This record gives sequence, C-alpha cells and structure tokens, in this order.
Amino acid sequence: MADLLNELNPQQQHAVAAPAGPILVLAGPGSGKTRVLTYRIAYLIAALGAQPYQILAVTFTNKAAREMETRVAGLLGGRADGLWLGTFHGICGRILRREAAYLPVDHNFVIFDSDDQLSLIKRVIKEKRLNDKDFRPRQVQARISAAKNDLQGPDEFLAEGYRDEVIREIYQDYQRYLVASNAMDFDDMLLYTAILLDSNPDVLKKYAQRFHHILVDEFQDTNQAQYFLLSHLASFHKNIFVVGDEDQSIYRWRGADYHNVERFVSDFPETEKILLEQNYRSTQKILDAAVAVINENTNRTRKQLFSDRGAGEAIVIKEAEDDRTEADYVVETILRQVQLGQARESDFAIMYRTNAQSRLLEEAFRRANMPYRLVGAQRFYGRREVKDMIAFLRLIYNPKDEVSLERVINVPPRGIGSVTFQQLRTVARQAEMSSGEVLLALNTEKDAPFAEALARSAQRLLPFSRMLRGWRKNLTQVSLTTLFDEIMLDTGYEAYIKDESDEEQDRWGNVVELRQVLLEYEDRGLAEFLEAMALVADQDTLPESLDAPTLLTLHAAKGLEFPQVFISGLDEQILPHIRSMGDPEAMAEERRLFYVGMTRAENRLYLTRARRRRSPYGSYETMIPSRFLEDLPESLTRGQFSHSYDRVDSNDRNEYRWDTTYGPPPRERKKSQPPKAAAQRFYPKMQVLHPIYGKGVVHKSILEYGDETVEVYFEGLGLKALVASMSSLEILEN
Repeated sequence: MADLLNELNPQQQHAVAAPAGPILVLAGPGSGKTRVLTYRIAYLIAALGAQPYQILAVTFTNKAAREMETRVAGLLGGRADGLWLGTFHGICGRILRREAAYLPVDHNFVIFDSDDQLSLIKRVIKEKRLNDKDFRPRQVQARISAAKNDLQGPDEFLAEGYRDEVIREIYQDYQRYLVASNAMDFDDMLLYTAILLDSNPDVLKKYAQRFHHILVDEFQDTNQAQYFLLSHLASFHKNIFVVGDEDQSIYRWRGADYHNVERFVSDFPETEKILLEQNYRSTQKILDAAVAVINENTNRTRKQLFSDRGAGEAIVIKEAEDDRTEADYVVETILRQVQLGQARESDFAIMYRTNAQSRLLEEAFRRANMPYRLVGAQRFYGRREVKDMIAFLRLIYNPKDEVSLERVINVPPRGIGSVTFQQLRTVARQAEMSSGEVLLALNTEKDAPFAEALARSAQRLLPFSRMLRGWRKNLTQVSLTTLFDEIMLDTGYEAYIKDESDEEQDRWGNVVELRQVLLEYEDRGLAEFLEAMALVADQDTLPESLDAPTLLTLHAAKGLEFPQVFISGLDEQILPHIRSMGDPEAMAEERRLFYVGMTRAENRLYLTRARRRRSPYGSYETMIPSRFLEDLPESLTRGQFSHSYDRVDSNDRNEYRWDTTYGPPPRERKKSQPPKAAAQRFYPKMQVLHPIYGKGVVHKSILEYGDETVEVYFEGLGLKALVASMSSLEILEN
C-alpha cells in the first residue's frame, strides 16, 4: 500500500490514508477526486482490513461507477468482489428489490423514465378534465419530482392555494397509477428507500451495520432525499468519506443543495476537512481566471488552485457583430487549427447555457462541411423504435405496466384503437385488475372470463393476448436475444420499422444495435437489463471514438475535459440566464456554472459573445456583455468587449451603468460626429409597448452605429436592449 500512496501528491495521500470517521474532501476541479476515491477504497481493503461487501461507494453516473470499479479492481488485483458500487438509484434499486415485502409494489417493479412519467401525468390531467395549458404536464412533473426529492409523498405535499391543491390531486392519482402498474419513477427509488430506512428499524440496522465504510462522489450535488439516505446508512459506524466542491454545485433546479456540505459538518462535528487544490488538467492562467470569477461567490470554502502545467496561453475574448458571426468564428477557429495540423477535431468542445443555442453552431458546422457530435440531443435510448422494443420487454416482464401496454398494443398497427383500449381499461378497472392481467386471461372459449364484457373488442385483442402469453411463457425458457427475435417475428416489427427508415434515420439499425446491447445481459437477466436502460444518462452514451468537436450545454459538461473549450453566449440574460435575475442563489449558481465550464479547458479557453442577436420574431436585439466578463483580470485575457456595464441592484429590477475602465461611453466616443438628438425618440421613464414583450419602461437610450438602442424593463422578463428601428416599439401616452 505504501507504493500506492507514493503515486499520490501530499494532499491526496492525506485524504486516502486518513483514519476512519467522517471525512470531508473539498476537491477543486481536475484535482484527482476519482483517483482519491478509488485509492481510498483500495486503502480500506488492503491497509485497514475491510471486506469489499462492507463498503458502499456512491457515484452520480453509471460511467463514473464503471470507471471506478475498473480502477479499484486494478489496484487490488481483482480482490473487489462484493463491493457495493453504483449510482444512488442503482444502490436504492438493489435495496428495494431485496426488501420488496415492505413496499406497495413487488420485487419485479419496473422503472418509468421521464417520457413514461410524462405520459402518465398527461393521462391523469386528461381524466380529470383539466386544461393542459393551465396545468402543463412538464411543470406538474417537475413539482411532483421536487416534492419527492424533499421527501414529500402525496399526503405530505404542501399546498398553498387552489393550484397546489389540484397538483396534489394529480400527484395522488399519478402515484396510484404507478403502484397499479407495479412501477416506480426515478424519484420514488430515493423516496421509498428513505421511508423504508426511517420507518423500519430492523431494515435500517441491517444496512447501517453492514456498511462499515460509505464513500460518496460529487457530494455537493446531493438533494435532501439523498442526504437523508446517507446520514441513515452512516448512523451506526459513522465512517463516511464524502468528496465534493461547493463551487461545482450546478443542479439546484433538480433539487441539489450544496448546503449539504454545511449540514454534513454540523451533523458530524468530528469531521476532518481536507482540501485538494493541485489541478492536473488546466494551465495556470485558466485556473487563475476561473478562481477570479468564483471568488465573487460567498458561502464557500476558498481554494487556491495551482498547476504544474505552466502559465499557458491567455484566455481569448471574442466579441462578434452578431450571433451568426459568433458561430462562424467558433467553427473557423477550429477549422484553421485542424487544417494547419495544430489540433484534432475531437480536441474541441463548444459549451453554451441552453440547448437552443446549438442551432446556429450546428448550421455553421454544416456550412463548413465539418462533422460534430451533439450531447443532450435525443439519446439512443430515447429513440422511438428503441423505446418500442424496450416497452415490449417491460410488458413481458411486468404485465401490470400500463404505460408500456398502451405504447405497444397497437404497434405495429393491428386495429386496436383508443376506443378498444379504453374498453379494455374499463373492464380491468371493474375487475380490480390491470389491463395486462385481463389480456393474459382472455381466450376464445364461449364462457371465458372477460370475453362477454369486451364484446367485439375481444376479437381485436385476442391476437395480441396470444402473443403476450407466448412471450411470458418463453421468458424463463429462452435467451434474451431469442425472446427479442420472437417479438420482432411475431409482430412483424422489422418490416414495419424498415418502412420508416431512411438515409437520415436508420431506425432498423437502431433496433439491431439494441439487440447487441441485450447480448451483454444474457447472463444477468431481463430485470438487470431493464433497470440499466431506465437509469442510463446522457454522458453514459457519449461516443468516445468519433473525431469531431463536441457541442454541449454547460450542465452536460460536468465531469468532462477537453484540450480546447469555447464558451459562447456570454451576454446578460443568456449567461447569466434571465431567470436568475433578482435571485441571489440562482445568480450564484450561474457563476458556478460558468466556473465549471472554464475549468473543463486544458490548454486553451475562448469566451465569445455577440453585440446583437436575432430574436425569434426576426428583429435584432442589442446585447449587454455578461457581468462575469467583468471579473476576469486583463492580465489573463486577450481581446476585449466594447460595451461594459457594472450592475446595480434595486428592489425589483437590474440596472446597469457604464464602466469607464473600458473607455468612454458610446455617446462620448462619437463626439466628432454630428449630434443625433433629433433622431432620438425614447427617454428614461417613458412607457412603451412591444408587440411581443408587452408594456415596459425605458431605462436608457443610446445613439450609436447610426441607430437608437433602447434598454427597456419588461415586467417578468427583466431588462432587454432593443434596436429602435427594428423592434416596432411604440410610445404610450402617460
């Protein structure tokens, strides 16, 4: 073990060889936290004598779990059998299937992904005859998810007003449907495990005593339910080793709470805190720039990141005339380096705040006839044909799965329309059974169950009923791929999907690819395959061999690294996002998001913005540079942005003032030109009307570039800069 410790720097050695007990490792980006976690596991086994089955290690992606498992096995020469290592959802799934006797579902439960959840919520909203414009399914889904992450079941859901009361009723019906389908959603896996441990002392004792050591990756991204689980599991031995960084907490919108770092220290007062500050990824200038940005945040542990990779090149700041020119600059910069042999296509990543920003970049790549890979686009496992085949397998495994049944009962089309399916559901409800159970009981005998109740619909349902019974029978008798082939043969799915394929979308090729994936689970069984498919993440499916630039959001960039990084769209209301205006916590997270993006870069970092951007309605809007650009020391950057504003907070709006560090304001800069007072139409405090944004109040007006730029505060939208001649802005009489 001494030889292994010699491979680590002093800070890493301190963390890996720390005595048992609660340990908080605050690891800066690129500081080798995965290395520390894997070496810590190896140290516990090789030096402290812990058995692998006594160790629980939790990560946030399957990819990270696989990587850690491989590394630990390599360090220990394969002596890691029995180690519990996986994602929160994967670990909870193992516990729940073992303890299914305490649950409202049985051990064969299936996991509904986001699309399945949305389908179920839409059904509930429709059945309750609610307007889906008033109760948008995705918003309702987000509210239910947030409640579960806060450990609130339907009965505990906090309702404030009529709208919340209705959402609680939707939540109650949604949950009933899940149980009736013998299913859970992602959040249920955490919620049910938390309830299980909290309400059953014997179960808690069983697992709390079993896991002598608990290790957690990305601790700053845990939510309330996950923290609750960890604190319960660590309640007996109190040997919990967490690695995280408050500065990289960027998932607040899905319940992550970096304050869990503070709670950890409070709940485990004997905690030893260890900092990892040596960065192995980036040059010093990139690190210094990133630290300058993040140091503006409060409620954090300050770290001084350092690197042995040298100072490196200055951060490039590029201000383009408009958003299309910005995208062209990114592609031309990449193309020039590739053509000169200075870099490979895969060296580059282009990051942005929202998925919608990828469109102009994609168009620029296509114009340059250059390939690219897009992270966060429709995943392989989200494609229609792949979801169809998985739904068939889920239904065979669990006939109570109403969502999967509804998806495939008429795929390929076999004359089972919505009326027939609704009649099947009605008969099932009357019999207090699931629709799948009624189908399995259906046959051709005259006095057979349900035949009379279904009347003529029975004849339409019989062929699918026979197929389902046959597949269920073969589930335990043939291999998974043979069962897969039977489904395709019985349904005629191959011919059906080949008709839908073309050069652009090889749907049949995707089905064949899924069969290849299924081969890997021949020895592990259908249950493990279905669970793996439900819990797969975007980064788990990122192709590693494609030599092309990567386009991705800043959120998707977490955990990745690239030799050269572009961060585009550095304008106010884009980064930071408009939704963060007026919310200090949200603004702090926007700053953390930018910090995460900056620290993905190894050798070069480019920051781009546009003076104006085209709105969805055709007009151009003048943009204000991101406040984050103001935090970058000039000694670390190359290039400049022309419009620089300091932000001044007021109670209900965000105001800006010109920063004279970057020269005189535009009016003074154009002193030699003839006065344009006659062309100015808009003045501060003037009330105006925009055809899209509605009523607003003028904050300021600037004459430049031969036009008038008006900054207007719109209620609910914040400050927007508009080119007067293009915006159809009308003056309202006061």
